[in-house]
Amino acid sequence: MMEFKIDTNKNYTVLTPQNRLFDEKMAEAITQKWEALEVEGHKNLIIDLSVCEGISENIMDTIVAMHEAFYNDNHSLVFTELQPQLRNSLVSHEYFHAINIAPTMIEAVDIVSMESLERELLEGEE
Repeated sequence: MMEFKIDTNKNYTVLTPQNRLFDEKMAEAITQKWEALEVEGHKNLIIDLSVCEGISENIMDTIVAMHEAFYNDNHSLVFTELQPQLRNSLVSHEYFHAINIAPTMIEAVDIVSMESLERELLEGEE
């Protein structure tokens, strides 16, 4: 069973997986946890990967698909607090630019805030 720390805020939820490896099981657990949170009205997710030390090679496409699904639903998804080895794995596979990655939690919150504001402005133009 996957364990998470969850911190909810008015504009975002922080999900901190407690596993050392970001693999298919973790991605599936994050997706399931998000589905439950979304039903409760949560719209934006920050995934704090400070505990994760590595990533499975086969998970990269899943992460990009997860990111795209969030944006298709007008939600934000940001990964933050990546350990150097995890960050290097993403950069070496050129997935670094396909998803939102913020070095710190403060920057992750800023990304969510900016994207939320952008969506509001775009809705006002329609």
